[in-house]
Amino acid sequence: MSPPTPAANGARDDADALHSLILASLDDDQAVETVSIPLAGKSSIADYMVVASGRSTRQVASMAQKLAEKIKAEFGRNPRIEGLPTADWVLIDAGDVIVHLFRPEVRSFYNLERMWAFGDGPSGTA
Repeated sequence: MSPPTPAANGARDDADALHSLILASLDDDQAVETVSIPLAGKSSIADYMVVASGRSTRQVASMAQKLAEKIKAEFGRNPRIEGLPTADWVLIDAGDVIVHLFRPEVRSFYNLERMWAFGDGPSGTA
């Protein structure tokens, strides 16, 4: 296997910087139970998936809007957002990082962390 090219390293650095921005923004907005799932080697859809909860639909919507604004200001990207009108589950596709923001009841119902944790558990399966 050949070493990563400089362009690949630059893309990885951008993904890591975006990931850090997202985690910091969610922390600033008092997101609950933020979980980051590395997807490199598991899926080609993104490098990271971040799952977090807000205490209410209002908080979920606010976190999503602020996050989209910060991503646009810092990286010049317009992330795609789904689910904002009801804000029970908001998906933010920022390219290298996919963010799922939930109300706690909706998050426990879908349990995305378990679905994406294959191979990470003590038994090797999830």
